[in-house]
Amino acid sequence: MSGKAKEILQMDLYGLLGIGSSATTKEIKKAYRQKALTCHPDKNPDNPKAAELFHQLSQALEVLTDAAAKAAYDKIRAAKKQAEERNKKLDDKRKKIKLDLEARERRAEVQSQEEVQITRTLEEEIARLREEGSRQLEEEQRLIREQIQREREAQQQPGNYIQIGGERYSQSNATPKLKLKWKCKKDDELNGGYSQDILLKLLHKYGDVLNVIVSSKKKGSAVVEFASVRAAELAVKNESGLSGNPLKITWLEGQPEDVAAASQTGHFVSSQSSLSNERDYETVVMMRMRQAAERQRLIEQMQREDDEEAAKS
Repeated sequence: MSGKAKEILQMDLYGLLGIGSSATTKEIKKAYRQKALTCHPDKNPDNPKAAELFHQLSQALEVLTDAAAKAAYDKIRAAKKQAEERNKKLDDKRKKIKLDLEARERRAEVQSQEEVQITRTLEEEIARLREEGSRQLEEEQRLIREQIQREREAQQQPGNYIQIGGERYSQSNATPKLKLKWKCKKDDELNGGYSQDILLKLLHKYGDVLNVIVSSKKKGSAVVEFASVRAAELAVKNESGLSGNPLKITWLEGQPEDVAAASQTGHFVSSQSSLSNERDYETVVMMRMRQAAERQRLIEQMQREDDEEAAKS
């Protein structure tokens, strides 16, 4: 058995990540990011144990996100658990009987042979992962490093925050953010009919929503962070919220420069004047027409889906 396989078998990979054995790949990655951020060597330069824990978390991610390696690890884990349960059930008196001892020895020998075969499978999968270069692990670690860098930059620029309803939000990320407002009385426990889940349901149809923060200090206020500018644009243009209490949506961060210029001047004259010749201008116009048609098609599709869901309910 290789040293790496022995090291992995001695660890509780699920316990390291704080998840159950039934966790999905998405849940495994999420748990890894949360744990890795706290013990990354760049954040803990004076803690020698941080690097070792970060290495163990990386090994857990590497094995549990690969179907074949995870299956081999789970099989060994289940076999060990069954053996422990069998040993617990053995009667102290029967342990003194020779025949029972011989029977246990035979079972242990068979089990050992099975574990050797299963361990060999795990070693082969680990070797395959090493040969492939573990691109997934490298990508996850790259994202961790980028996030740490963004946090450092935010700490070095104390003015890089915005104040909304008594709460501070970081502007260090480049993802688009929108400010949501609606009518709500101070003593309204339902917050005007809007909760985080309801806002997510209203907004996710325009694209991936990274985060929704409902202000706990100022009623009727929230911030939503989209994964793409296009999704944020569609939400600003098309979402009106609940019929009895409409939403007011404005840009908070990440607004496209051409849209921002249009909101100030009312047209795109500056864009047109910067074109080098008439052909370039016609190309841009055609591109914008296609983008507008695509947005309209997407809106109509979402409307049809909403109508179908309403009819089913």
